[in-house]
Amino acid sequence: MIQAKAELQLALARVVALLAPEHAYTPLFESPKQAAHGDLAITAAMQLAKPLKSNPRALAERLVAALNEQPEVKRWVSALEIAGPGFINLRLSAAAKQAVVAEVRTAGEAFGRQPANGQKLMVEFVSANPTGPLHVGHARQGALGDSICHLFETQGWAVTREFYYNDAGVQIATLATSTQCRIKGLKPGDPGWPESAYNGEYIADIAADFLAGKTVKADDREFTASGDPEDLDGIRQFAVAYLRHEQDLDLQAFGVSFDNYFLESSLYTTGRVEDTVRRLVAAGKTFEEGGALWLRTTDYGDDKDRVMRKSDGTFTYFVPDVAYHLNKWERGFTKVINCQGTDHHGTIARVRAGVQAAGTGVPPGYPDYVLNTMVRVVRDGAEVKISKRAGSYVTLRDLIDWTSRDAVRFFLISRKADTEFTFDVDLAVKQNDENPVFYVQYAHARICSVLAQAAAQGHDVAAIDAADHSLLTAPTEAALMLKLADYPEMLANAARDLAPHDVAFYLRDLAGAFHSYYGAERFLVDDAGLARARLALLDATRQVLRNALALLGVSAPDAMSREQPAAETA
Repeated sequence: MIQAKAELQLALARVVALLAPEHAYTPLFESPKQAAHGDLAITAAMQLAKPLKSNPRALAERLVAALNEQPEVKRWVSALEIAGPGFINLRLSAAAKQAVVAEVRTAGEAFGRQPANGQKLMVEFVSANPTGPLHVGHARQGALGDSICHLFETQGWAVTREFYYNDAGVQIATLATSTQCRIKGLKPGDPGWPESAYNGEYIADIAADFLAGKTVKADDREFTASGDPEDLDGIRQFAVAYLRHEQDLDLQAFGVSFDNYFLESSLYTTGRVEDTVRRLVAAGKTFEEGGALWLRTTDYGDDKDRVMRKSDGTFTYFVPDVAYHLNKWERGFTKVINCQGTDHHGTIARVRAGVQAAGTGVPPGYPDYVLNTMVRVVRDGAEVKISKRAGSYVTLRDLIDWTSRDAVRFFLISRKADTEFTFDVDLAVKQNDENPVFYVQYAHARICSVLAQAAAQGHDVAAIDAADHSLLTAPTEAALMLKLADYPEMLANAARDLAPHDVAFYLRDLAGAFHSYYGAERFLVDDAGLARARLALLDATRQVLRNALALLGVSAPDAMSREQPAAETA
């Protein structure tokens, strides 16, 4: 069906070029809102009627007449129908739908993937300063960022995953003094305990290991404790390495890894911040007022100009962000996506203004942002706000321990990033169709079970390679094949729109189409040819389920048990 759609798009483009040669038109098909209306919809008549000064329905009639003369339409289409004011509904032939089974099974894991395009993408996500355990907001960023990386990899991009953090700021200084107080025997609530200190029990763990002279190793650093309570710099370095190691353990449990770690402090030590300021001054994009240096961000759409260097000589927080993104551009990343919390919304305009004003050719809209809201966690019907370990918030590890990595990753990707989300722990552990991740995974497991039954009953499973797909004529088979064919276009659109939640939506729809098929038909029938064809369709469905789940970092189990299972017969 993928070939059929591609050929039909060429035919549509050819016809539009013939009828409207002076008007640009991208040949696209839409999915009708109701399956009864057809398999694909064409809106060209509605879009071109005004520039052509034509009645939409009359233009649709001309389009249909011309399309019916195209060899691709004669090959792959059973009917073209005009509906409403000018919509064209297209009904694919059975052969067009059936072709997707072979297309999926031939491509396997590569189904839906595009060849390398020679472009580099960096996705920066999580980027948590090492001051405590990763919380559920970091978990959502981890799920979003990693899934976006996988999506762009399917579209041929060379993707780099980067983790950006500060190891020398005010928060890190607070971490060091908090740990030092614990080393000296103080604890939260004691006289002399700093009001700004971190109160989680993890601070006591860091203090104990520092006194024991332990060595901690993270992906990007290693440090051995001196054990000296007065060694504040050593305490700082040990605490940072300790918490970076803890973050690594959390991310490993979550199935997320990074290609590079970038320190905010390096922007100062290498002179990149000062160099960026010099570039902006030289470009004539700054001015001085009230003893401060300002950037003319209003020239680039910001609502007001922004201070870069305060009157005390220190830089405002967006200046290193500008330096960092110029560094990304200089490293050859023509596209950059930042996954951050919605609290970063105010920095978008000024960072984009800064990188454009530097005069290095950075295009407008660089970088892209995916901003996520925080996550509300509910367990036993009540909101959970406190983690015993962190002292003030629910951690990523809490969620994984209470449910599973699969549940956390699927749930956190199942809504648009900027929408409020409630993580229902009780729902995430249910083993029935109410749980969306179970519903999808169970579809895969069901298919594996049927294929195993087929082998056990003596069916020649290997013979499905030669199956006659023209035997797949049941309505539920047609619906399932159409859904399989949607996969490549869904991937392209999800990457374009930075919308990994589309993959979760697609998986639920695909699982639903399979479960409907499972309930309507038997697979291991006496007709050997029909059995082979249906097993081939199941195998193709299993492949696409596995491919899509992998994009979200979710496993595709071969066997699962379900609460109160109904009697099932393959």
